[in-house]
Amino acid sequence: MSTITAAEPEQHAASGVSLYRAIWRWHFFAGLLVIPFMLNLAVTGSLYLFKDEINSTVFAHRYIVQPAGQALPAERVAAIAAAAVPGSTATAYKDPAGPERSAIVTLSGDAGAMLVFVNPYDGKVLDVVGSTDEFNYVVKRIHSLAYFGKAANRLIEIAGGFAMVLVATGIYLWWPRRQTGGVVSVRGTPGRRVFWRDLHAVTGAFAGLLIFFLAITGMPWSGYWGTNANAWLTEHGLGYPVQLWDDVPKSQKVTEDILPKSGWIVEKAPVPLSDIAAAQSARPIGLDRAVEIARRLGMAPGFDMAIPSDETGVYTASLYPDDLADERTIHIDQYSGKPLIDIGFGQYPLLGKAIEWGINVHQGQEWGRFNQLLMLATCLAIVLSCVTAVVMWWKRRPAGRLGVPPMPPRRSVYHGLWVITAIFAVAFPMSGLAIVVMIAFDQIVVRFVPVLKRVLA
Repeated sequence: MSTITAAEPEQHAASGVSLYRAIWRWHFFAGLLVIPFMLNLAVTGSLYLFKDEINSTVFAHRYIVQPAGQALPAERVAAIAAAAVPGSTATAYKDPAGPERSAIVTLSGDAGAMLVFVNPYDGKVLDVVGSTDEFNYVVKRIHSLAYFGKAANRLIEIAGGFAMVLVATGIYLWWPRRQTGGVVSVRGTPGRRVFWRDLHAVTGAFAGLLIFFLAITGMPWSGYWGTNANAWLTEHGLGYPVQLWDDVPKSQKVTEDILPKSGWIVEKAPVPLSDIAAAQSARPIGLDRAVEIARRLGMAPGFDMAIPSDETGVYTASLYPDDLADERTIHIDQYSGKPLIDIGFGQYPLLGKAIEWGINVHQGQEWGRFNQLLMLATCLAIVLSCVTAVVMWWKRRPAGRLGVPPMPPRRSVYHGLWVITAIFAVAFPMSGLAIVVMIAFDQIVVRFVPVLKRVLA
């Protein structure tokens, strides 16, 4: 029979306070570091959700045409585009997604990669723009911070991991503890700190799972995690079906090297080689024939067609549509017209399908307008969470100090949290490493530097 002493409830209370303060302190530091990145992700992500609508309105002059009779052959369109930029060569042709859409030709030349928008009915060049200057490309690159270099892109990857930490710790802090307000309701008025605290907590609680979803489904695009995750999946038979390439000669290029856009699962898949022996006795089939073959094989309208750059290259048709059932990549021998590789969404392993589905929902493409509005609402919730966090902190911070939540009374509470951090670091190394550095700084440096200890209190 055990004896319960009066000290035991006090010990439990102290442990509870220590855990709460430790998580609150983590939540504060993580939020302080990533608020600018989260705001960037939310604003640029909101724009990218409506890229098709933006293209059809703001940039209608290059994307929208008036149907007028028979469309020109693909080779003719590619030749017109190449003539518009002297010294260039067509490297890819985008089949119009509908009768009112322009054809888009990607060119390579001294000026770099260019996009030429051509009216497929009369051959009029509608616009010429650098591929890296196209609006949606710029928005996407700013979204990932890849626009500002590799180091900046790593920061956005770290921010994505921190977003997951913020959701998990935020749910813990929000969890009802006998309080009547701040759970599903907002107390007070904008002049009071409790109003901003409750608005922050309630917003995070209701949108937390969706924010977590956006963070984890954005990881496949990250420079370090995404690349390594793709390689790991492929190595363990969970990515693209490597057996399809067993009997096909492969080049040193991968799909993303030759196409403007492809599915995440296959972007690192090797590009096969055309039968070079046939080059001695056969002529290339040409772009028109390659487009015809892709259509005959059931490729939905709007696909991109990579054009061979040398005698060993292949024609590659790829479609990355709103409807994942139509996602498909076909590599076609440039001499025989034989499909060397034909892979669609239905052939992906289960985990590969799940990742592609997550990416599609992340971009607002899976359920039409509902998906767009749901993701937009999540982006707005992120903005609101960031704003309320700043206002809440500003109202509670002491004069001359940063207003960091106090350290836990019992430092032993960090032992369990270190284990959780280690597990997270294995799953998301860049973010995990940043968290380790953050905690080490807090527990080692801050404790022994009086100036920092005073400011970070």
